[in-house]
Amino acid sequence: MAAADQQTLDTQNENPRAHHVCPWWMGFIIASPLRKMGENPEKILAPLVGPGMTAVDIGSAMGFFSLPLARMVGGSGRVICVDVQERMLSSLVKRARRKGLDGIIETRLATQESLELGDLEGTADLALAIHVVHEAAYPQTFLTQCRELLKPGGKLLVLEPKGHVSKEDFEATRQLALDIGFLEADHRQLKKSLMSVLEK
Repeated sequence: MAAADQQTLDTQNENPRAHHVCPWWMGFIIASPLRKMGENPEKILAPLVGPGMTAVDIGSAMGFFSLPLARMVGGSGRVICVDVQERMLSSLVKRARRKGLDGIIETRLATQESLELGDLEGTADLALAIHVVHEAAYPQTFLTQCRELLKPGGKLLVLEPKGHVSKEDFEATRQLALDIGFLEADHRQLKKSLMSVLEK
């Protein structure tokens, strides 16, 4: 059996882990401008983003990273925002419209089992998984689908909040990503976050 076929088989047989999805009303708190003191989207994304890119923000919530990302990719770029909660996405659409970014941003409703992005396979330059891997019921499936989205050489930014996610749990996520076939391009701690940049 080919390695890719075995990986698909393993993913289909993955057992769900205990998880907790951030309630939709928390989106207003995590979209607060005050968050920039610990996590500044522009500074974090600057080394990874350029005009015209196709980027996918997985677990976008109300767009704390999505909106700056849309400004950075510009009118020739595309940002696909994915979340499991319709209320998060509807708020993001309103915020994008107010900022004149609705022509760059599109939204997709996902499930715990699927990102619902099969039509984008191999098209993304960048995927963001910010404060979301710990919420995934199927982390192997989640990371595998993230990898499938990317072009060769495309990058996945994984960011998890310190304190909420332990260093040990973050290390397990990093190792799982490497086992799936990612290469690590960067790994460090930010003021409030644990970070890894993974490359296809």
